[in-house]
Amino acid sequence: MTDVQTETPVTPAAAPKNRPIAWPLGLAGAVLVIVGSFLSWSYDGTILNNLSINLYPGGLQVLAIIVAVVSLVLLVLDKGKLGQWLDVTAGLRSLGTGLSLFMVLVLAAISVESDGLINVNPGAYISLVGALLITVAAWLMPLRQLHDMSKAKSPAWAEITAIALLMAALLFTAAYALGLDDAWLFIICLVFIATITFALFRTGAMSWVGHAGQRHRKVLTLASFAVAFLFPFTQDGSDANMSIATSVLVFAATAMGLNIVVGLAGLLDLGYIAFLGSGAYVAATMSQSAFATIGWKPPFLVVVLVGAVVAALLGLVIGSPTLRVSGDYLAIVTLGFGEIFRFAMFNLDGNNGPNLTNGPNGIPGIPDLEIGGFNFGDVHHPFGIELGRFSNYYFLLLILTGGVILVFSRLNNSRIGRGWVAIREDEKAAEAMGVNVFGLKLLAFAVGAFLAGLAGTIKAHQDGAVSPDQYMFLESAFLLAAIVLGGMGTIAGVLLGATILKLLPEKLRFFSEYRLLLFGITLVLMMRFRPEGLVASRRRQLEFHEEDENLADEVEHQLVEEAK
Repeated sequence: MTDVQTETPVTPAAAPKNRPIAWPLGLAGAVLVIVGSFLSWSYDGTILNNLSINLYPGGLQVLAIIVAVVSLVLLVLDKGKLGQWLDVTAGLRSLGTGLSLFMVLVLAAISVESDGLINVNPGAYISLVGALLITVAAWLMPLRQLHDMSKAKSPAWAEITAIALLMAALLFTAAYALGLDDAWLFIICLVFIATITFALFRTGAMSWVGHAGQRHRKVLTLASFAVAFLFPFTQDGSDANMSIATSVLVFAATAMGLNIVVGLAGLLDLGYIAFLGSGAYVAATMSQSAFATIGWKPPFLVVVLVGAVVAALLGLVIGSPTLRVSGDYLAIVTLGFGEIFRFAMFNLDGNNGPNLTNGPNGIPGIPDLEIGGFNFGDVHHPFGIELGRFSNYYFLLLILTGGVILVFSRLNNSRIGRGWVAIREDEKAAEAMGVNVFGLKLLAFAVGAFLAGLAGTIKAHQDGAVSPDQYMFLESAFLLAAIVLGGMGTIAGVLLGATILKLLPEKLRFFSEYRLLLFGITLVLMMRFRPEGLVASRRRQLEFHEEDENLADEVEHQLVEEAK
């Protein structure tokens, strides 16, 4: 994990003195936030999960208390030896600013949902003043130079405990956020999550956790999958939330395959959704649906392999004649392929061609999977906890996603992966060094398409129907956006990008008309301020730093020449 501190710390010689009033001011602000959170925030108890009861904090009040407690911890650490390793000031600035925004949104939500600020009780104003005091105190304190956290050695048990606690907090936060149905509650909760996360990065704590994760990679991997596995048990049988979770996993598995093509090999593919669609249509035509057009009904494991192979063959078909072009031309060709696939599915209706897809009507009525007597459409109650239909598909998709991640990581660290990276960086140089450029490009297309086909076969049964309209160009654009947003060539980045692009539209439906505008603004900001993505690949991060250094050298040289 990378350190995201953006402000340049001053050198010790030029560091401003810590003003004596800063520390007690921050302490007073944290105490005010806690006291205000135990008082009523709203006169109306029917909004925001009831913030109207004194001495009984509601959900949002508990979140404010958590931020205040973290601020108190940082203030205490600032007086101890551990504070020398952390940039307490940067963390407090993030917490104060985020908490102030949090409180402003709370006031706005109460005002909007209960007709005016007159319904805001004093407790909310007290907490807002406390948040502002924390912010002012933090800006009165000097920044510190962060230490190299790779040298911060800790006992193995402490590092493993920290990883376990972080994963547990992630599970609890995901369960709580998805359980919020009110749009205002969800937005304010996102501000809380961003505040805590950004503060941990700014202090350098997440850098230490990242190095601990590198030293205990197996523990981190096991903890991550344990959190993902336990997630359905926290949803109390909610099909709505589990439907979103299964959509995220399908999207993530498909994006991971595209990450091979775009992130590793550097090939811009704008028609990748066609490979997901081909796997889905293979599964639909071989299913037990009354509208299925193929009489052969093999076991589902055979259907999975057939769907993946068909998708890989399509990848070879489109790749063989087009991979000799690159850049914009390749993007245009792949975009055309995606549209050709969609229109072909429209026309294979028995009138314009053989009846394979039922044309625009698609293939509805696809039954739920049944493997070894286990019906994925039934409700099950392990340990007395209800797991519905989408929970069953979630576990199957989790296994698939784990396999896709394993394939990606092995290929990335192999000779093939290094060949793809060489092609991405400089195709001519790679070819001059003996790399089989055309063969590796074709392999990237085939492997990426194979993985998408696997996801498509499960998606058909989860959705219960397939139709050409499900596989439009816009879906390919979202897949590509997930990779760019999360970080090209990374695993965690793609998973994070897929989660953001699938989760937020579902929870923020009142923004549906502005979804494309928001995505566009987000990508523009990412390209401007963090072009390597939310989770940067080490290779690509080094490339960006080298480019910045080269640009600085060129500017310096130009200034010297102008001075002469």
